[in-house]
Amino acid sequence: MMLKLWPLAIFAGLASAASAQEITVDNCGTPLVFDSAPERIVVHDMNMTDMAFALGLQDKIIGLTGISGWYKTSPEFDSLRGDIPELAPKYPTVENLVAVEPDMFFAGWYYGMKPGGDVTPDTLAPFGIKTMILTESCVHLDKNRPEASMDLLFDDMLRLGKVMQVEDKAEALVADWQSELAAIEAKTAELEKPRVFLLDGPADAPFTSGKFAIPDAMIAAAGGENVTHDMETSWGRTSWEAVAASNPEFLVLLDYQTGNGAADTFKFLQDHPVMSQTDAVKNERWIGLRYEELTPGPANVAAIVKMAEAMHPGLN
Repeated sequence: MMLKLWPLAIFAGLASAASAQEITVDNCGTPLVFDSAPERIVVHDMNMTDMAFALGLQDKIIGLTGISGWYKTSPEFDSLRGDIPELAPKYPTVENLVAVEPDMFFAGWYYGMKPGGDVTPDTLAPFGIKTMILTESCVHLDKNRPEASMDLLFDDMLRLGKVMQVEDKAEALVADWQSELAAIEAKTAELEKPRVFLLDGPADAPFTSGKFAIPDAMIAAAGGENVTHDMETSWGRTSWEAVAASNPEFLVLLDYQTGNGAADTFKFLQDHPVMSQTDAVKNERWIGLRYEELTPGPANVAAIVKMAEAMHPGLN
């Protein structure tokens, strides 16, 4: 029997077709490559889950992590979630993830993973699990990152859309958000910029947003100046004395929707020996925003509008 000899051009064409099916996106400066769109994904945290829901990926999500251990969910979130199970209320273990055999884990540094921790891209790789890392969190392993901008949201939505092969949906969403953002920035561009301080709950040392976290860009887009912009971190701690010395004129208080929420945090500031003397506290100028509004996700642009309207009375 004679063996049929295939022309080299055919082999080259087959190889080219195979490589054309590969999906590649940037992942903290390293290529993340899939042979095809993942069929089974696990998503960590409210904000990244909201990204996946916005793209209609519920049928690909086999589990969530890091929801009920920290947050009170909204009826809308619960409706979109349906019967998707939660694999771990806070940070997952490798065993939590391996047990459901995902193709991809969508998480970030200090959003479900910790540098040197049990769950990292390196510890998941031997089990065939690829990790898509939230871009805002890349700074924890690479200090040579640009300051925060709203591209942290836009680019991650486009990356997720490309990986999951729903690019048209992602592009349409991002285009709408960019249009809304341009409109609010145009309204605030010529207004006086109040000094703004963001606080993630009462504590001995305030936990807030530095120049690499998305609230820094959100505050700027809303027409304010983040008093902790010079912090060389995304989220981190500073001192009450430093914050009080900057004399913020407006407060953004993270509202976990427990107890009286952000109102409890404001009461804490009213009773605080140094913060009580700041203009923002004395004039009771503040807004409470939820976690998913202040971490990269679909709620960001609407939150910027809320922030701008609270900062600049009569903006409308």
